[in-house]
Amino acid sequence: MKADALLNAYIDLNLLVCAGALLWLAARYLMRRTSLATSYGPQLHLLNGMTVLLAATPILVLALNASGIGNPPTLSDVLVAQYLQGNVSMSAVQFESMIGMREDLVRDLSTGTALWSQLVSAFILVGTTISVLLLGTAILRLRHALASAYRWKRIGRVDLLLSDDTAVAYSTRGLFRRYVVLPTSLLNDSRDLRLTLAHELQHFRQRDVETAFLMECLRPLLFWNPAYYLWRRDMRAVREYACDQALSSRGRFDLRSYCECLIRATERARKSPVFLSSRSPSVALLERREIHHTPILARRIIAVTEQRPHEHQSLVWGGVSAAIACAVIATAFLIQRPGDWSHDRLMLSTVVNLERMAHRNTGQTGVSAWSSSVLVPLDR
Repeated sequence: MKADALLNAYIDLNLLVCAGALLWLAARYLMRRTSLATSYGPQLHLLNGMTVLLAATPILVLALNASGIGNPPTLSDVLVAQYLQGNVSMSAVQFESMIGMREDLVRDLSTGTALWSQLVSAFILVGTTISVLLLGTAILRLRHALASAYRWKRIGRVDLLLSDDTAVAYSTRGLFRRYVVLPTSLLNDSRDLRLTLAHELQHFRQRDVETAFLMECLRPLLFWNPAYYLWRRDMRAVREYACDQALSSRGRFDLRSYCECLIRATERARKSPVFLSSRSPSVALLERREIHHTPILARRIIAVTEQRPHEHQSLVWGGVSAAIACAVIATAFLIQRPGDWSHDRLMLSTVVNLERMAHRNTGQTGVSAWSSSVLVPLDR
């Protein structure tokens, strides 16, 4: 596979994450004053589905382009058509330069002839390497933490582990087994133990651990993209809201006892200096921000106590998910590089050449007039 094709896929992924973040923010703003705003379970499913779609779409588009099946119109083709219809007031040379910025960028980065392209390539390479190393270190620390814990019980494919080195319960998984690591101190409080265990098992039902793995694997490719961190922050918040809401909706747990359990877990965590890395592919009962920032924990408790959403919203959420998925796929094709020379592009190239010739002739006429005005007095 050519270097420019991989570079285009890299750019597509970052652009799609930006587009996905904007779509999510728009959807969240529209849901703010409706009953959908407190439907955290469907919101989490939407975010998880969008994450998988955003990660897979560049690969699918790359495979589609490599196979040569179809050439859907791109944003560049749409802009060219609009320009030829007279809807864009700009010179042809400037317009061609504008729509060719991405091609110029990819070419300069691929060849590395310009100094700025060398600096950008070095920045991406160093940042990606550091992100991979930090992720590898976090995974090694996680494996060490699992190895130092001892198995307490086994529930199907889930191993319940007890650890003296953690103050916060968390969940993770390997290739075949799933793990819930519990602080040993929880054995002294059967009520908090039951609530914490139910919370962590709910994360497995929601596929939160797998999504956390995917997000951390995407970090080396998106380490410089602010939209990635916005996406991850909202996903973590909605993930916990959905988990808390799912447990409270079952009626098996007292809501006040559950909130008090979160507060007691926060107090225990503040007394212990041992935390997993923020890059660790795991899901904890409490995030580091919730432990150290009381307002964030307060928002989580408020979210748990909010009025439950109305039932029978599956059709509404299905429509929202379908609309966003179509928007993501359409964006993925629109941001692609244009294909072969079309009729519109040939016409644009002709206009550009005519404009350059006219500009050149104008310049030559000006030079001839200037020469005449200078030479005539000398002949006299």
